[in-house]
Amino acid sequence: MDYTNIILEVRNLKMHFPIKAGFFRKVVGHVRAVDGVNLHLFEGETLGLVGESGCGKTTTGRLILRALDPTEGEILYRRNGSMMDIASLSKSDLKSFRKEMQIIFQDPYSSLNPRMTVLDIISEPLVIHGVHDRKVLRDRVVELLEMVGLKAQHMTRYPYAFSGGQRQRLGIARALALQPKVIVADEPVSALDVSIQAQVINLLGDLQDEFGLTYLFIAHDLSVVEHISDRVAVMYLGKIVELAESSELFLNPLHPYTEALLSAVPRTDPDQKSNRILLPGDVPSPADPPSGCKFHPRCRYANEHCAAVEPELREVSPGHFVSCHFAEELNLAGIHGQNQ
Repeated sequence: MDYTNIILEVRNLKMHFPIKAGFFRKVVGHVRAVDGVNLHLFEGETLGLVGESGCGKTTTGRLILRALDPTEGEILYRRNGSMMDIASLSKSDLKSFRKEMQIIFQDPYSSLNPRMTVLDIISEPLVIHGVHDRKVLRDRVVELLEMVGLKAQHMTRYPYAFSGGQRQRLGIARALALQPKVIVADEPVSALDVSIQAQVINLLGDLQDEFGLTYLFIAHDLSVVEHISDRVAVMYLGKIVELAESSELFLNPLHPYTEALLSAVPRTDPDQKSNRILLPGDVPSPADPPSGCKFHPRCRYANEHCAAVEPELREVSPGHFVSCHFAEELNLAGIHGQNQ
């Protein structure tokens, strides 16, 4: 594996939100939303980030963009041939970096200002970064609209005049305005109709091929993730528990949590029996995580060792990382049934 092609690397990334109580708002604890994430993105790839709601996926994406200041850790980004730590940059130094990384938001209805026209929405990033010539702005907006499958006459309209799929295309156009290299796509199709999801996914793939974009694709729909991702990282309670190439992870999961997620994916073959794994209990509170392996209270393979010792994320085969004490011993079911 060519690690010289890494464009972004996250090391021991943490985000602990303080819990305050009492008249004097004393800190009585912390919500460990992200608790030691390690991952990397190769230039031009799509890395899917999946997990249950509340596991820390969106917080991880926002930390990478420095929309939030991390409690601890490094966010290394390759710029001009060398790695720079985004986590250590000041607010003023971040402005030039914003051109390099952008976000596509989950909800196309709330992410667009209803009081602004399409022209103003898409050109706003350009204006912030010093482009004020009206003709240049209009020409760039027309180019971006056509790039995402919309028309020039749409620029005078307001967001209410568009469908959900069209609004998400506007969000994609805005994200592309500054010609970024990395895009964090935060569940960009989860709020759309199924028939529209495929169109947006195909658009993202076409744009990636044309401009060499790198995506961090955050989602909970594994069937979408399988279609678009080169590699997939599985997150549970603020930590990465498994990371592998998409085909490898879907066919040969090594973590029991991944197996449970894959069992919930609908089968396309009506004759294929679905062996749904129902996890007991609820996701533990990130304010009071379990000892040892965070997944052990819900894992059907866990024993006393799992409750006492937290497993490290380790590479058990080339490119396949997992944090499970018994990864090599378990025979887990992939997306197409029980492994042989």
